[in-house]
Order: sequence, then structure tokens, then C-alpha cells
Amino acid sequence: MSDFTQSMALSASGMKAQAMRLRHSSENIANADTPGYHRKIAAFEKVVSEGAPTGEVTLGPVRLDRSELTQIYEPGHPMADENGYYDGSNVDLVVEIADAREAQRSYEANLRMFDQARQMSASLLELLRR
Repeated sequence: MSDFTQSMALSASGMKAQAMRLRHSSENIANADTPGYHRKIAAFEKVVSEGAPTGEVTLGPVRLDRSELTQIYEPGHPMADENGYYDGSNVDLVVEIADAREAQRSYEANLRMFDQARQMSASLLELLRR
């Protein structure tokens, strides 16, 4: 694999992983008010091919954040217990928005790297054509 192709493959794997991360953050934000919802989290993992790391990344398996759910006091809610409380979600909107912003910025950085490698490859081909 050429250096340009490898650079573009690395950038593409980063964009794919960041897109999945952004998807999980979006799902968490959408379900912030869903009673009993546990936040989804996933970590990045190295891609290993034939026992050697390739440099590419992927998003690991999705896990549910098992931290305690927020107790919400609303006696008229259908899920409320005899004391008027029910389990909310454990999604912190500030954390999710910050994660989404970070994923967006990382995606853009990978996109710039991909575009730079593409432009360099096109310039090289143009030089060889002369």
C-alpha cells in the first residue's frame, strides 16, 4: 500500500470512528429525558491485522453506563413510586454536547488529512504526467 493510500485509509478509519461516536452522543442527547435510559459509551480500539497494528482505529463495543440514574420527583408521573419519585436517565447534557463537539472537531481534522493526502497524490500524478 502506498503512503498516500495508507494515509487516506487511516483518515477514513478515524472519520468512521468519530461518526459512530457522534451517533452515540446524539442518541444519548435524544434520550436524555427518557425514564430509565442508561448512557451509551464506547472506547476506541486499534485495528490489528495479522498480529500487527495497522494504525487504523475503530469504535469498540457499546457499553451502557451503569452509574446511578437520577431520581426525579414528579408525583403525577405514571412511573412514580409511592413517594413520587421515578428513575430518570444518567445522561448529562453538558458532557454529551462536549463529546459531540470533540467528535465533530476530530472528524473535521481527519477529513482535512484525507483531503491533503488526496491533493498531494493528485499533484504527484500531475508532475509525473508532464
